[in-house]
Amino acid sequence: MTIALLLIGSNLLIDRPDDAGAGSEPETAQSGLVSSESSSLLVANLPAEVQELRLRRAALQLQRAEARETKARARRRQLAEFRELPGTVSREILEAIASCESGGDPKIVSAGGLYHGKYQFSPDTWEGVGGKGLPSEAPEAEQDYRAALLYERSGPGQWPVCGY
Repeated sequence: MTIALLLIGSNLLIDRPDDAGAGSEPETAQSGLVSSESSSLLVANLPAEVQELRLRRAALQLQRAEARETKARARRRQLAEFRELPGTVSREILEAIASCESGGDPKIVSAGGLYHGKYQFSPDTWEGVGGKGLPSEAPEAEQDYRAALLYERSGPGQWPVCGY
């Protein structure tokens, strides 16, 4: 199908020939010819179209910025939630365990894929102390918090090589 475009001032005229019916070849418009008899004639005001596109882009940018801010607020709230460690285990003990288990890397996953995060939690153990998802994808503060919970429940034996 051939479409004719004509720019007059700030208006764009688009002439798309009418289809004669199902299964038949549509008529093609002559190059440079805009027919006023065509029922598919569309007149577009370019400045208005450009303004509409700008408004849509601005709305999308605002929506993305709001989503980033919402995500940042949720992260700050989550970090505040895990700031205080439960029980009596000290941060020094937890850091020593983490250093031994993973070099202190909260994103690490064991070679076999069975243990995740700073304290090398198995997914089952992680879920057992209230974690969701994989430990290696959780914030470091949450990993510290959940390790402290595990330490309080079960002691250092949960980390047979690195527990103290």
